[in-house]
Amino acid sequence: MPRDAHTARKRAAPRSAISRRRGPGRGRSYEYPDLLRTMADALPAGPGVYFFHGEETDPPLYIGKSVNVRARVLSHLRNRSEARMLRQTRRISHIATAGEIGALLLEARLIKQQQPLMNQKLRRTWQLCSLHLRNGVPQVVYSKDVDFSAQSDLFGLFTGRHAALQWLRELADAQHLCFGALGLERLPRGRTCFRAMVGQCAGVCRGDESRAAHDRRLLDRLDTLRLACWPYPGRIGLVERCGEQCQIHVVRNWCYLGSAADLAGALRLDTLAEGFDADGYRILCDPVLRGRVEIIPLPDASG
Repeated sequence: MPRDAHTARKRAAPRSAISRRRGPGRGRSYEYPDLLRTMADALPAGPGVYFFHGEETDPPLYIGKSVNVRARVLSHLRNRSEARMLRQTRRISHIATAGEIGALLLEARLIKQQQPLMNQKLRRTWQLCSLHLRNGVPQVVYSKDVDFSAQSDLFGLFTGRHAALQWLRELADAQHLCFGALGLERLPRGRTCFRAMVGQCAGVCRGDESRAAHDRRLLDRLDTLRLACWPYPGRIGLVERCGEQCQIHVVRNWCYLGSAADLAGALRLDTLAEGFDADGYRILCDPVLRGRVEIIPLPDASG
């Protein structure tokens, strides 16, 4: 084909509905529908939760949050590693919040409820557990059996028994603790553990150190993971404001019950939480205990 004819044919070709973006370094490209850029540009530059939707009847592909929804969504469009998700996206939506705490709480709740295909970290964990000292020996306890919001002397949040015991083994390695004293290994009476013979245990099992010294190292490290009990008798409202928007986030026992635009709406939010929520605890613990957010005590419905 003559060069001029080829050029004319190329210019006359209809524009594809797919945008191509060069990836850095290796000249690779990835694709996403042109419409996504238009949708992203229309999003607000404020806090909230955003959704990448695929087909209409499917759950969202991805749910995220940001203090600047538009900027965060645009950053997805520049990320070559997310090309697969972007090619499947047909629509982007959002829910505005009055601040970062509201966005975090809402994102965690919606991910658990809607199970987006490409979110993993915030999905519900049914075997949530912690460590509790009984006679100086760490024991694994589960949130389905113990109220983590009220039980004192709980240490750490783990996704299951295996994760809790693995953390304890790694602590023993780092602090030269005894597997026998930690309940990780059953020692015959009068016998020392193998780890003591190879220098991995400081030797509490054979009298080289006192049990008090051994347990002090254990508790010093456990204390860094101590869970805080819920410091209020009932519900509270956490107040956030962004311009003219105001939200009151209702919380009880570290569990998020919902948000309302005013006090009357907040008082009506008295639903029962589905057990201890690790995500709610992680989001709320610092602002609540350090007084970094305006708090309103709320009576229970029976109060």
